[in-house]
Amino acid sequence: MTDSLTKRGKPDRSKINMSVHHEVHYWTKHLKVSKEELQKTVDKVGNSAAAVRKELAG
Repeated sequence: MTDSLTKRGKPDRSKINMSVHHEVHYWTKHLKVSKEELQKTVDKVGNSAAAVRKELAG
C-alpha cells in the first residue's frame, strides 16, 4: 500500500508496513491474525508478505 493517503497509486501488497495503521488493519484482516501475532511474525521473517504468509501457514 502507498504510505501517503493523499497520493493515489497502486498499493504495494508485497510488503507489510507495521507503522501504517491502515496497512496493519488490512493485513490482520486478510491473514486472520491479531496485530501482535502479525508483529511477531514480521519481526521473525521480515516484512515480505510472501514470507509472512509462508511462516503463518507452516
